[in-house]
Amino acid sequence: MKIPETLSIDQARKLVLHSQQLPPRKHKGRAKDATLAAIEQLGYVQIDTISVIQRAHHHTLWNRNPRYQATQLEQLISEKKVFEYWSHAAAYLPMRDYRFSLYRKNSFSTGKQNHWYRRDPKMVKYVLDRIALEGPLMAKDFEHTGDKITDWNRKPAKQALEYLFMQGDLMIPYRSNFHKVYDLTERVLPPNVNDKPPTDEEYARFLVRRFLEANGVGLAREFSYLLKNIKPQLSKTLKQMLSDNELQLVRINEVDYYMLPKSLALLGKPLSRRKLKILSPFDNLLIQRNRVRMLFNYDYQIECYLPAHKRKFGYFVLPILWNGRLAGRMDCKADRKTLILHIYNLIFEPWVNNEEALISALGNELKAFMSFNGARDVIFHDVPDCALKFGLQKNLSHRR
Repeated sequence: MKIPETLSIDQARKLVLHSQQLPPRKHKGRAKDATLAAIEQLGYVQIDTISVIQRAHHHTLWNRNPRYQATQLEQLISEKKVFEYWSHAAAYLPMRDYRFSLYRKNSFSTGKQNHWYRRDPKMVKYVLDRIALEGPLMAKDFEHTGDKITDWNRKPAKQALEYLFMQGDLMIPYRSNFHKVYDLTERVLPPNVNDKPPTDEEYARFLVRRFLEANGVGLAREFSYLLKNIKPQLSKTLKQMLSDNELQLVRINEVDYYMLPKSLALLGKPLSRRKLKILSPFDNLLIQRNRVRMLFNYDYQIECYLPAHKRKFGYFVLPILWNGRLAGRMDCKADRKTLILHIYNLIFEPWVNNEEALISALGNELKAFMSFNGARDVIFHDVPDCALKFGLQKNLSHRR
């Protein structure tokens, strides 16, 4: 099937959402397998420490797999089908892609990319020797009697652990109460994993194909997001892939995007537009904010890192996906002690012209979202639209 020279913005959004598995499709078989399939489709799932609601990695996976449970991710890590490393940020990645993590690791170990912490040879040796002898250890297993520890001034042993982790000498076999546990890489890797480092060309091809499989369409700058020393090779590889018909260019809103020829088939699949999803701020769909502005006309910033007086929508605002578009935003918090979901702000985008249908869809999803976050009740606070607040309360009460 020949790819058209242009795609409408609605077609482009459909292609992106299908590639992102949003809203999720039904998956037969075990729920754990659906979780692994989601991680392999997305390429990575970002880890984040913020726990205002369920943490980002759990939230992102639940939105792709309604049967998701946190224990599934733990099992996949234990079974060595998923590992922890770095994508654009800390992330869980599919073990099948392990060899491509070696490109960044080798950049650190050879000095092409600078570590966040300076190398302390004595401490590095001490940390490695202890783990080799004693087995998996956490940072707290190393004593510290020096300067006060802060987020940016970590104790020397922690710096050495992260130094060795980033360059590939150590891996994270599991976490304990969300604290990293470190072990020697050779004791963590499964025996059949491909550990041959990719060439520059192989890595560039991987970046292109992985991004387009997960995102439908993309720009060159999106393939190399937050990566260093890869752009010249990426440019060369893109030209070759176009010449070999591995890629096609398609124009969207007067901008030329790359896409895989096989992705065109996704346009023939129906998109569940009535199904609504409440997204994590760190959802894969939203990571590159400029891309979201261009394709979805949605200007989003996570405001928890801003001073309170500079926040426009709230501390931890969750984008709302509905009708194939990003239709609103909700600031909320799950109180684990009282089992209450607090909704502090809820705003729909100006283009929404069927508020009743959106309220109904949001009411349906809120029940599942509350259950996912361990909440039994919901309290609306400063929701500015009284009609919206009343409509949701009425909608929820009918479902109890």
